[in-house]
Amino acid sequence: MTMRFVDYEKGGNASSLFIGTCDLPEMTANKVMIRVMAFGINRADTLQRQGRYPPPPGESDILGLEVAGEVVAVGENAGRWTIGDRVFGLVAGGGYAEYVAVEPSHLMSIPQGFSYEQAAGIAEVYLTAFQCLKTIANVSSSDKVLIHGGASGVGLAATQLAKYFGAFTCATASSEEKLHHCRSYGAELTVNYKKQNFVEMIKHHWSDGVDIVVDMVGGEYLNKNLKVLRQDGQIINIAILGGRYADGVDMALLLAKRARIQGTTLRNRSDEYKTSLVEKFSTQCLSAFDSGSLKATIDTVYTVADIGITHQRLENNDTVGKLIAKW
Repeated sequence: MTMRFVDYEKGGNASSLFIGTCDLPEMTANKVMIRVMAFGINRADTLQRQGRYPPPPGESDILGLEVAGEVVAVGENAGRWTIGDRVFGLVAGGGYAEYVAVEPSHLMSIPQGFSYEQAAGIAEVYLTAFQCLKTIANVSSSDKVLIHGGASGVGLAATQLAKYFGAFTCATASSEEKLHHCRSYGAELTVNYKKQNFVEMIKHHWSDGVDIVVDMVGGEYLNKNLKVLRQDGQIINIAILGGRYADGVDMALLLAKRARIQGTTLRNRSDEYKTSLVEKFSTQCLSAFDSGSLKATIDTVYTVADIGITHQRLENNDTVGKLIAKW
């Protein structure tokens, strides 16, 4: 039996994505087969298409890190899921396809009243943000958190989670429209980085600085982040949109602040780590989607026929929240 999937020319541009066919993924006793109804688009997908972010060894070469859909087959050792369950969750590859085999412990039940499209935009961004704020930084009530890329999917998820845990947030973004969305999801302070200096803005409004920085920019932002960091604060880097290297690091400032700089990714974590992360997030946060305290932040839903548009928009930084594709 075959299925459709989104194929690509390695190193090609966004318009090189196309629909192909292949065999269904292999089903094992420890996996759950999902019929994918919708999937989220992530920057990692664009980097893999460009040939700059290969999948971990042994994982599918098909793009896609998060899916939402219906369980259609359950391995004999696959736990609590049953055929017909509506689920969403993480995959290390293979999400841009009609079917995907998933570790059952990496799945969650779709929140009450959520569509497949809404659920497809939760897993990657919220688990990344939860990993940064809770697993790594152990955010607590009254902490101050600086979030760069505040209007991105991760940025808006991090803003909501920080507020959910009682912290205060400053979000940076490139336009007033994006900053408006940041405020609507709970950011107390916003900075247009094209017109304003976030170091000066934070020092003016929060003279004592911030406890946590969630940074997807890197590069020259490292020293600026150190300038606004409180003693014993943490900088968590999740991407390098501003450049791979941060030369000229102010080591005196690093030492004086007793700062911790943590780099992290999610895709190449072990299955055990992801299982633990999903369990903690499910226990602490999943019910908040039912109550409306946490929300999916969907920019636009596209059909798979328009998949190239989604990649181009991400590469143009022309998004507020998540882009979703549906079959």
